[in-house]
Amino acid sequence: MFLSLSSFGQGWKILETHKVAFSNKDVSGTFDDISGTIIFDTENLSASKFNFKLKVESINTGNGLQNKHARGDEWFNAEKYPFIEFNSTKIEKTDTGFKATGKLEMHGVTKEVVIPFTFSKKGNKGTFIAKFSVNRTDYNVGKKGNDVADAIKITATLPVQKK
Repeated sequence: MFLSLSSFGQGWKILETHKVAFSNKDVSGTFDDISGTIIFDTENLSASKFNFKLKVESINTGNGLQNKHARGDEWFNAEKYPFIEFNSTKIEKTDTGFKATGKLEMHGVTKEVVIPFTFSKKGNKGTFIAKFSVNRTDYNVGKKGNDVADAIKITATLPVQKK
């Protein structure tokens, strides 16, 4: 008997092996703490939804002093803005995979963004990979024109398992 993906429910749990990396010519690292809700069904994209929270305090550049500086009020201000959040409003199929449109909130600023991603499924597990860029000055992270380039490349690799 054939069972569709939706027969197994649509919820996915983010596995511990996730990686949310950021980079530009000046700085790179990861955010090591992500939580969220993934409801994703390739057969019913209109019912699919992503809600993610990155804990700013979990930033890891590989340099303790740089981490402390990034968490401080000149950059992310982790005390005042403890999370970076994304909430999708629409998920659509594209020629190369999918795209999630939604609200990205960082440093007290919310903007609509489109995040392209791919999804590969094997049994009850899968992997989402998203690659996109964010202009940090659009979110008042750091000062424009200081020693760090404005555009930050993000690569999120989220291995998941069916709930």
